[in-house]
Amino acid sequence: MSLSGFVLIGLALAYTLFAVLVTLLGVEPNPYFGLLVYILFPTIALLGLVLVPIGALLERRRRRRLARGEIPAYPRIDLNLHSARRTFLAVLGLSGVFLTLTIAATYRAYNFTDSISFCGELCHTPMHPEFAAYEDSPHARVPCVSCHVGPGASWYVRSKFSGAYQVYAVLSHTYPRPIATPIRALVPVRGACERCHWPEKFYGAQFKVFTHFASDEKNTPQEIRMLIDTGGGSAENGRATGIHWHMAISNKVLFVATDKQQQNIPWVRVETADGRVTEYAVKGSSPDPKQIEGMEKHLVECITCHSRPSHMFRPPDQAVDEALAAGRLDPKLPFIKQQAVKVLAGSYASTETAMEGIATGLDNFYHASYATLYAQQQPQIKQAIATVQSVYRNNIFPTMKADWRTHPDSLGHLYYPGCFRCHDGQHVSPDGRVLPNECNTCHTFLTGRSATPTNGGKAGEPFKHPIDVSALAGVQCTDCHSGGG
Repeated sequence: MSLSGFVLIGLALAYTLFAVLVTLLGVEPNPYFGLLVYILFPTIALLGLVLVPIGALLERRRRRRLARGEIPAYPRIDLNLHSARRTFLAVLGLSGVFLTLTIAATYRAYNFTDSISFCGELCHTPMHPEFAAYEDSPHARVPCVSCHVGPGASWYVRSKFSGAYQVYAVLSHTYPRPIATPIRALVPVRGACERCHWPEKFYGAQFKVFTHFASDEKNTPQEIRMLIDTGGGSAENGRATGIHWHMAISNKVLFVATDKQQQNIPWVRVETADGRVTEYAVKGSSPDPKQIEGMEKHLVECITCHSRPSHMFRPPDQAVDEALAAGRLDPKLPFIKQQAVKVLAGSYASTETAMEGIATGLDNFYHASYATLYAQQQPQIKQAIATVQSVYRNNIFPTMKADWRTHPDSLGHLYYPGCFRCHDGQHVSPDGRVLPNECNTCHTFLTGRSATPTNGGKAGEPFKHPIDVSALAGVQCTDCHSGGG
């Protein structure tokens, strides 16, 4: 048993030395490399270290049974003897070296289990959608633990206990498809988002240009230029205004949701700095006031609207618009917007079949409808296919059944209810006040050079839809804009 322990220690140290050399040579390791070097190998070495004294004690007990009275109950350590002193110093030195290596390995293991690679790549299948979206998000340089694991030992221990069950779920293939959201066990917003995004310093308006492309032959660009009244503020920096009024320090907005993803909000309570309290409820809504009293009240905070800050699954319509605006798709290819959205929104059993379906769908369309162009612009068509395939891989994940339809983003109100969860014109207070939903409530449309001038009039004028929708009074954006064509 002791010899087995020495063998395990030797193998673990040899593999660890090899791993260190690989690292020094600059080879980029995969996530399993860290699992082996910082967790598995030290565990094997520790197991060997335990086996060595256990084997020695068992052997000593066996010898004492065979020769009773000849071997004392406890080992004699006489440091006056040169051999004993040499053995003692060797054991002491090796123990010190091993202890130092153990401390170093433990520290590296701690860092590794908090790394982006460990969080996003180790459990490849279940976490692939979230990791792919994270890498394509504005927070791609923010470590996962900044939001998912708080500081201190208690958060670390809690996360590892939670992770133990997740390891079991991965090994037994019992994890949910898709991963359910929102995640409740996140670091409180005050300790995560607001370390970088300082609420008291929000103020003013933000200029924004939204570029859309029509699904016609020319992929006609359409621009919407506006000032978004982000607002904010505090007692020191002026009264709270704009969109961030909802979560300003001086105001408190509570709401009740009837679904886990908080897309259906029938009741809102507003408490302003002057102490005034107003409650709004959807006309003729269910649940009734008595039921609402017993329901959980949620505080409006950053993630109420920024519900997908780091894991955004973009709808095909939005993703293709962004690719066209960035020049990754050539708008000179006829109907590329329409056809790209069509193949992206198709139903596929796996990512591999999706790649084949996208390539076949786009290639067949141009071959059948634009034979001359197909012969002359093969490079552009191949580039378009590669770009659309990349869009699919970053936003749609059939194996985990995750895409823009399963994970709504509540920022805005085009593809998801978003702002209109409350500002739908249906939330009314007992005294008749209505939560507004006019287009100029939170943004001001501006004039400017635009492919479609009707998208913006003079500053402050109401929004004019590119298509006449005057007959669709009361219809929300999401009733037509599904994001998938």
